[in-house]
Amino acid sequence: MIRVLLADDQALVRAGFRALLDAQPDIEVVAEAADGQQALAQVAELRPDLVMMDIRMPVLDGLAATRRITENPELASVRVVMLTTFELDDYVFEAIRAGASGFLVKDTEPEELLRATRAVVAGDALLSPGVTRRLIAEFAARSKTPEQALPLTGLTDREREVLALVGLGLSNNEIARRLVLSPLTAKTHVSRTMVKLGARDRAQLVVAAYESGLVRPGWLG
Repeated sequence: MIRVLLADDQALVRAGFRALLDAQPDIEVVAEAADGQQALAQVAELRPDLVMMDIRMPVLDGLAATRRITENPELASVRVVMLTTFELDDYVFEAIRAGASGFLVKDTEPEELLRATRAVVAGDALLSPGVTRRLIAEFAARSKTPEQALPLTGLTDREREVLALVGLGLSNNEIARRLVLSPLTAKTHVSRTMVKLGARDRAQLVVAAYESGLVRPGWLG
């Protein structure tokens, strides 16, 4: 059972998401919060698998709340997906750097919401491939070449290859085909790379790929 906490200052938004999520046999909404401070208290108490966090909320905004969750080692198992009104909200990119696993536009299709929920909790992908690539493309367009590339010491040559492909938005199966590997081997390489870089999920691997200079803006075809 995937346990979800909804954090949004609009009751109607929370009600709509709850109705959709609770209707699924494998998803349960365990709590709702109207601001970031409430969300933090409930996360500490309930330890949900996933927090759907609005960016703009009173008392404590979603970005600050996300950072506090992802910086707390006791909450390492909690994933955060940001909710935003606009696909290319500036705060989205800060949220990814703060440790959020991805983002959803509030008017996303129900099927997309459910796929995203399951994918993020499984650690399989940032979100759906389409949303992932749009996010990466915009992140790349806004990124500047790092003045000093982040070190990737400890990664094997194969793991660097895999990191670059994750940075380009490829799924495990796509990486396997590109490198002529089995999907399980590709997944193992991704997992080892995450461990070595201390990344919570694929979203942070994408950031690492760009900020290390391994992948540069404009490489998306």
